[in-house]
Amino acid sequence: MNPEQLTEPNELSERSLLLNNLRNALWLLGASFWLFGITDRGIASLGDGYLSALDIGQLVAIIFFFMNWLFLKPSSLKLRLKNPN
Repeated sequence: MNPEQLTEPNELSERSLLLNNLRNALWLLGASFWLFGITDRGIASLGDGYLSALDIGQLVAIIFFFMNWLFLKPSSLKLRLKNPN
């Protein structure tokens, strides 16, 4: 297969679109897992009727990581095509 055949504009745009969709799907899946984890820790922490220092620490840590995950949201393909940097 020629290198010219691998770099056709149509093929590149299809690959970019596929990778963009995969990246967004993985981010959305990760966000839903983080929300499940926050809910699970919250229910487990409040299940016994009081919050210990360990429970509060776990909740703060998981919320911190979830907030960081939200900042890692991939940019849209249109923005990356306009601004390649």
